[in-house]
Amino acid sequence: MHASGEPAAPDARWPAVVMHATFFLLLGTAMARFAYRHGGEGREPAVIALAALLAVLYAAGLHRHVLPAPRLPVPWPPVPQLLWLGAVVVVWSVLVTLAPSFAWVAVPLIYVALRTLPAPAAFVLVALLTVLVTAAQLSLAPRFDLDLVVAPAAVVGFTTAVFVLMQRQDARQRTLIDDLIRTRRELAATERRAGTLAERQRLSMEIHDSLAQGLSSQRMLLQAAERTWDADPAKARGHVHTAASIAETNLAEARRFVHDLAPADLAERGGLPQALRALADREGGDRLIVRVHIDDHTGVPLPGGVQSALLRIAQGALANVREHAGAGTAALTLTTLDDQVVLDVADDGRGFDPAAVPDSPGGVRGHGLPAIRARLRQLGGSLTVDSAPGEGTVLTAAIPLEEPQ
Repeated sequence: MHASGEPAAPDARWPAVVMHATFFLLLGTAMARFAYRHGGEGREPAVIALAALLAVLYAAGLHRHVLPAPRLPVPWPPVPQLLWLGAVVVVWSVLVTLAPSFAWVAVPLIYVALRTLPAPAAFVLVALLTVLVTAAQLSLAPRFDLDLVVAPAAVVGFTTAVFVLMQRQDARQRTLIDDLIRTRRELAATERRAGTLAERQRLSMEIHDSLAQGLSSQRMLLQAAERTWDADPAKARGHVHTAASIAETNLAEARRFVHDLAPADLAERGGLPQALRALADREGGDRLIVRVHIDDHTGVPLPGGVQSALLRIAQGALANVREHAGAGTAALTLTTLDDQVVLDVADDGRGFDPAAVPDSPGGVRGHGLPAIRARLRQLGGSLTVDSAPGEGTVLTAAIPLEEPQ
């Protein structure tokens, strides 16, 4: 795990593993060289003991350091980790003083310092280690050699710069990945909200165009039955029978739109013209006469989604006529052309001011026209309302059709 608690990337572990293996390789090589060149000297036991102690100390810290560096900026490590690093550096410094052959063991220690400490402290420690390495190399040389001063500093400086650059690139990459993950989560949440709103809108339109109309018709029929029950029981029973039939139709509609199926009239009647005629028969009565005109110039069946939308639009428009227009007659005209299909719903009612109707549903009333506009927008269609107070209303819904290939 990183210091941040995130899993370490597999490809980020191998540099640390290689560097720690290099430490033990350099330590073992230095020990062999010392034993070969200086075996039998009085300092040999102390050097062997310090080398063994350094190996044990370093191995004890592997569980803290074998994983990749944390994200930039590097925080201060815990106190036990600082004490461990300090002990390793001190033991190595004493060892190098006794046996300069161990100088290049500092290379892995420089890596550990850069990975463990914040940049300023790491740079100070790296400079100190470089000075000790340079001093050790000079002590082994028969005479002063400028290369022994410049080369270690140049190598360490270049290595440090590359290491810091890689850390910063890694930090930027992780930041980009975090931003990408966050953006994907936000996009997924937005899509879920949009899906929820779309489903809510669909259900609200279905309820308005089917169940609400059916309930309104049932109420009117039951009220008429109540008024005529004593004077004309047969007529009252007819109203009750019609209300029960509408309730049965509404139940079928509810089941179908919950499953996002086509309206029951379309499924049962075999097409939009027949469904419009059934709708006219159901909505018509003593107070409202509904006529249907079909003008098909193509003879090609309309897409299912277009048929469903137009039937729902007709249901919603007739509901508005029945509840608000006070009309005596209404006409449904379906015109199918090569490039579009047009549904006109006309009535001779009291009319209204179309500009006063909001574009979005509001309150209990005023849902019909906004719902029709929403349906048409989903199909790339348009709605035109021609009306004025006292002059009746003509509602025109046009939906474009794909040209035949």
